Amino acid sequence: MTRHLHGILALLLVTLVWGTTFPAMKDLTGHFSAVWIILVRFALAAVILFPFLWRAKGSDVRSGAILGVLLFFCFVFQVEGLALTSSNRNAFICGLNVLVVPLLGVLAGRLPERRIVLALVMSIAGLAALCWDGGAWGTGDSLALMSALCFGVYIKVMELRTRRATGLLTITATQIGTVALCALVWLLARELPGEAAVRSAWIGASMTSIGAHGWNFAYLGVVATAAIISLQTWGQSRTTANEAAVVYAFEPAAAAFFGYFWLGEALTGRGWLGGLLLISGMIVSQWNSERRPAAALAPE
Repeated sequence: MTRHLHGILALLLVTLVWGTTFPAMKDLTGHFSAVWIILVRFALAAVILFPFLWRAKGSDVRSGAILGVLLFFCFVFQVEGLALTSSNRNAFICGLNVLVVPLLGVLAGRLPERRIVLALVMSIAGLAALCWDGGAWGTGDSLALMSALCFGVYIKVMELRTRRATGLLTITATQIGTVALCALVWLLARELPGEAAVRSAWIGASMTSIGAHGWNFAYLGVVATAAIISLQTWGQSRTTANEAAVVYAFEPAAAAFFGYFWLGEALTGRGWLGGLLLISGMIVSQWNSERRPAAALAPE
């Protein structure tokens, strides 16, 4: 097997694992708040990636911290949305983040390329088909769309920050640690009960519940975040930007596949048509991009 094919297979595995994170987190939303899920997942990943912070440069740490704050809000909207809609629908809408970056250029006064206009039309048609299939647009869908917008801004900032980076995995380790820290601060400020007795009981019950779902959290933190980032970095070094973009575009389809087997969620023909239009729009929006995908090292 050639070096190039090894890279393609690695990115396919990355995309499949990303697809499992939607039903995995959806499953947890029935037991935990969004911030608890984010905290445990990213704290586990931060512990594993901590060695990459050894002798890290200050500029890389600062970049990682900025990206981490943005990424925290990406996941808050995504997981809050997951609690209110199906994991496959959430995945398809969140996948629209690839269109946000070129649309930011339109807001800056640059005329969009034809492929962006085509991709936008296909994506809107895909969303219409999804809503026709699964009911009217709801709060969960709006939160997923907010997540896509945040991811788009995050990707653009990452593109700017990683151009000057000396250690990509240092930036990644820093941002993942920052996400965990932001989640901890949010949890203490907004969810921790005020009375000492109630607080103690709340913490004890939370720890017991986390232990009961330990395998799910371990999968999200260790496999789907820490380990998969290393594989993604290795795979992207052996493939082109176009190839990576096309492979990544199939993440929502992977989420729908695993959502069916994990949670019993199913799409009708109209739903799959909408998903196909969204995936096609994502591929069209990224095609002929010569640069490394800006979403590199962005955990899902």
